[in-house]
Amino acid sequence: MGWQKTFALERRSKGCHLVTDEVLSQIRPGLQDVKVGMLYLFIQHTSAALTINENYDPDVRRDMDMALDKIVPEHLNWVHTDEGPDDSVSHTKTSLVGTSICVPITDGRLNLGTWQGIYLTEFRHAPHTRRVVATILS
Repeated sequence: MGWQKTFALERRSKGCHLVTDEVLSQIRPGLQDVKVGMLYLFIQHTSAALTINENYDPDVRRDMDMALDKIVPEHLNWVHTDEGPDDSVSHTKTSLVGTSICVPITDGRLNLGTWQGIYLTEFRHAPHTRRVVATILS
């Protein structure tokens, strides 16, 4: 049995943002009565990504953003800059981090580890609203 919903995350600018509670508020109806299942989240954009990481210390989010900037620096000679100087750099970071995640569901709840949370990694400097497709299979 499956359940699916497309929803928008709040508008955010560049950085790594903890969005677990925001996702949960959107998918709660789909979690009901799922004893064992899987949540798949897919972001419908090429300049932002989803990942799972530390949910407690906000320094981890800042460090991740800093490390991604070191791995894929904005100052390179990017050719594709149609939407601004952060265009290709954002696409490259999205490919590295990924557009989807999966999380097990147990007894109607996400079965994340104690210190795990869902991140939106936004690579554009200007704030954007991002669409996510949530699919629950049980």
